[in-house]
Amino acid sequence: MLKEWIRKIGAATLESVRRMGLMGIFLATAFLYTIIPPIKFGRVVKQIHFIGLQSMIVILLTGLFAGMVLGFQGYYSLSRFGSDAFLGPMVGLALIKELGPVLSALMVTGRAGSAVAAEIGIMRISEQIDALDLMGLNPYRYLIVPNFLAALISMPLLTAIFDVLGIFGGYLIGVKLLGVSSGVYFGEMSHYVEMADVLEGVYKSLSFGVLIAWVSTFKGYYTGILTGFGAEGVSKATTQAVVLTSVLILVWDYFMTSALF
Repeated sequence: MLKEWIRKIGAATLESVRRMGLMGIFLATAFLYTIIPPIKFGRVVKQIHFIGLQSMIVILLTGLFAGMVLGFQGYYSLSRFGSDAFLGPMVGLALIKELGPVLSALMVTGRAGSAVAAEIGIMRISEQIDALDLMGLNPYRYLIVPNFLAALISMPLLTAIFDVLGIFGGYLIGVKLLGVSSGVYFGEMSHYVEMADVLEGVYKSLSFGVLIAWVSTFKGYYTGILTGFGAEGVSKATTQAVVLTSVLILVWDYFMTSALF
């Protein structure tokens, strides 16, 4: 009984290590094809439209209401200590350094990452990827690289829009509703928010873009091999892509914050 239990643990461990190695090789191959021309620019533009432009509504709404919530919570927390004048820096720093990149990445993961995994997964189980190979088209160049480049371009821009809408939402609550001076709100923000804080948000958004494209395309590309065939396999691949990407975003955010602090 004990030997069987140890055998199962060992087999599960080896399978986990094998999958991590497979993901690492997949990422290295994708980067290799990204820096070696030719690049399918038409596909890249199409994916920028899909990942970036079509995520705008979600980003706008999430950013605005996240900033409004921060405005409410920040004002009532700071007013207890007579520091409500620092509402602007609190909202700005919280959004630019943490909430903007993280929430933007989570929203894009749920909206675009899941769709990318499902699309590539359906292509895998319907043998369209095998057909690309037979026609002499490299699946990495046609499917994987455009998603990587699109995510790298779109995520910093979406995060910037999220930050701007969030700061505006905090302004609406703090200044228009709760009576904080608009000069104090933006003046104190300009004193405390530095370029290093902005760059930290940019670095995080770029790395989150890589995570979203990496996990989503990997789960889709290996649908059937790792998750089973048919509709159930696509469903598992999509679910695993969203869950794993979300967890990796939060874990990687911690390590980046520790390194950049």
